[in-house]
Amino acid sequence: MSNALPAVGTPRTQANASAQVRTLVGDSGLWFFIAADTLAFGVFFLVFTIGRHAQPALYESAARHLQVELGLLNTVILLSSGALMAQAVLAARRLDRAALCRHLVLAMLVGSAFAVSKVWEYTNKIQAGITLLTNEFYMYYFVFTGVHFLHFVVGMVALMVALSKARQDAMGPELTGWVESTGAYWHMVDLLWIMLFPLLYLQR
Repeated sequence: MSNALPAVGTPRTQANASAQVRTLVGDSGLWFFIAADTLAFGVFFLVFTIGRHAQPALYESAARHLQVELGLLNTVILLSSGALMAQAVLAARRLDRAALCRHLVLAMLVGSAFAVSKVWEYTNKIQAGITLLTNEFYMYYFVFTGVHFLHFVVGMVALMVALSKARQDAMGPELTGWVESTGAYWHMVDLLWIMLFPLLYLQR
C-alpha cells in the first residue's frame, strides 16, 4: 500500500489557485493612465472648490447661467453609451462578433450625441459673450469641460478602432483584451463627467 502524498501543484490545484487570482481587465498600462488621469482631475476639482469658497457670490451667479437640463442630458447620453460599451465587452467575451459590432456601433452613435450637445452649449455661451476670460468660474468651466471633451474625442477614436478590429480580426483573447481596454477608457470618460456635472451645474 503506497503512502505517497498527492503531488503539490497538480493541474487541478493550479487551476483553483489561478481562479482565485483577480486581475484587471485590459492593459495594465492603461489602468495606470486612468489612475493618474483621475488623480489629476481630483487636483483640478480641489482647486475649483478652493476658488468657490473664496468667491462664493461670483461662482453662484455664474453657475446659474448653465443649463442643468443640458448637463443632465449629457450625463444620460454618456451613461447610456457606457452601458452599450459594457454589452460590447460581454459580447467579445462570448466570441459573438455580430453582437460586438452592433453594440460598438450603438455606443458610438449614442456617444456622438454628447459631441453635438457640447458644441451647441459652447456656441450658445460664446454667442452670449461668455468665454474663458469672462470670470474665474467660466475659466474653470471651459478648461475642465474642454479637457473632458478631448478625452471624449480620444475615446470615440478608440471605439472606431475597436469596431474595425472587431470586423476584421479573429475572435479571441487578443481582440477581447482590446475591447476591454477600450471599455475601461470609455467608462473613465463617464466617471469624469459624473464628477463634473454636480461640480459645475448642481452646486448652489
